[in-house]
Amino acid sequence: MSRRGHSFAQRSRAKFRLLLATLLTVGLTPLSAAGADPAVPADVPTLAAAARPAPNGSHLVGAASAADGMIDLQVYSAAMDSVLTVKVRPAPDNSRPAPALYLLNGASGGSDASNWFEQTDIAGFFRDKQVNVVVPMGGNGSYFADWRADDPVLGKQRWTTFLTSELPPVIDSALNGTGANAVAGISMAGTSVFQLALAAPGVYRAIGSYSGCVQTSDLQGQAFVDLVVLRWRGNPVNLWGPPNDPAWTDNDAFLHAEQLRGTAIYVSTGTGVPGPLDNLAGPGIQGNPGKLIGQLVSGGVLEAIINGCARSLQARLGQLEIPATFSFRPTGTHSWGYWQEDLHDSWPLMEEALNR
Repeated sequence: MSRRGHSFAQRSRAKFRLLLATLLTVGLTPLSAAGADPAVPADVPTLAAAARPAPNGSHLVGAASAADGMIDLQVYSAAMDSVLTVKVRPAPDNSRPAPALYLLNGASGGSDASNWFEQTDIAGFFRDKQVNVVVPMGGNGSYFADWRADDPVLGKQRWTTFLTSELPPVIDSALNGTGANAVAGISMAGTSVFQLALAAPGVYRAIGSYSGCVQTSDLQGQAFVDLVVLRWRGNPVNLWGPPNDPAWTDNDAFLHAEQLRGTAIYVSTGTGVPGPLDNLAGPGIQGNPGKLIGQLVSGGVLEAIINGCARSLQARLGQLEIPATFSFRPTGTHSWGYWQEDLHDSWPLMEEALNR
């Protein structure tokens, strides 16, 4: 690239980062906690006794019953040398093996109540479905990737290893799993689910990307990654190196989409245009005009950009003749109310993949 072209690319990347920084600074408002159903007793001692370690020594440290029929697990990750919290809702019939659905939180890693159990109805929605629902907590700003270097602020990030080879064997042994898995994620994690499918073919039979942008190595994709990581005070260079490092393209699922063949794929996005949940009576707004403005402005522009990402992916997969389901909502912002609907709508595809 010529010096003039390189300078133009740097200026363009800087402008796009500034736009994203402004949007992310406005912030998105979490929904209020979903209504709780009576706690269901869980046989935690039996679960703990059944759990077996992963081949690299990762293992279950502890388990405790929680509300809404959930169980909070503490799992030691050998790759990250730390104990991580994993929230699960076991399948209703413990006598029958069940597949697992992993639900990844967004850029916050589930902090500040911004997670699947507190912002959606999954406790009730999956109550009668024979599937173990698994929500790993943590990973803020990590893209759930294996970082090339430990970060001074975010620490050792080896999430791909944890989610593909450490956690699944622990879950399957503890919860009578079938070995069949699916994974879905929102926003940042809507990018990560594709990278996980590339990193460990066959571990996840189905992936769901709700308001995620799969491209990570082009100008826009790098700007997204940089802003998410920087928002949590991490250094993107510790993730995949400087912008011209081959690791950026190596981890771009858009460029390696051929490797997704055989995986059931569901992608959803709104347009950023205010929809039925974007009003003072909408989920999480609670009549607060400030919250609504944040959702409309930040969530609106972000979703409009991501809509373009999804359409590019649709064209890419179409060229490769790789089957995928795309749901383009005519309205809707980057917010939890729509992601709950996306999960409901994508469940039949995931259920079929898990039980085939």
